[in-house]
Amino acid sequence: QVQLVESGGGLVLPGGSLRLSCAASGSHIRENVMAWYRQAPGKKRELVASITTNDVTNYNDSVKGRFTISRDNAKNTVYLQMMSLQAEDTAVYFCLARNVYSDFISWGQGTQVTVSS
Repeated sequence: QVQLVESGGGLVLPGGSLRLSCAASGSHIRENVMAWYRQAPGKKRELVASITTNDVTNYNDSVKGRFTISRDNAKNTVYLQMMSLQAEDTAVYFCLARNVYSDFISWGQGTQVTVSS
C-alpha cells in the first residue's frame, strides 16, 4: 500500500496562490488514481480534483479554472496548483490514492490551507 505525505499548505491572502505536494512511498503513483479532497470546519469532505493513470483530470466546479492537478511519476509526487484563492477555499486538504489493481485506498494526514486577509 502507498503512504502519502502532503505539504505546501499555509496562510495566504485572498487572490494568492499555493502549490500543494503529495509525496508517495511504498507504491508508485502510476498504479494509482490520485486525488485531492478538502474538508472545511463543519462540512463534509469533498473532492477537489482527481487524475487518472492516463492523466485524465476531473475538477470540482468550484475550482475549475483556478486549480490544476498534476503528477510527476519520476518524483512519485502529485501536485495541486491553486490560484486565485478565496476564503471559501479554506480547509484541510487531503491526498488520496486508489490502487487500480487492488482498489485499496490510502489517505494522507492533510495539510491546512487558510485564505484570509
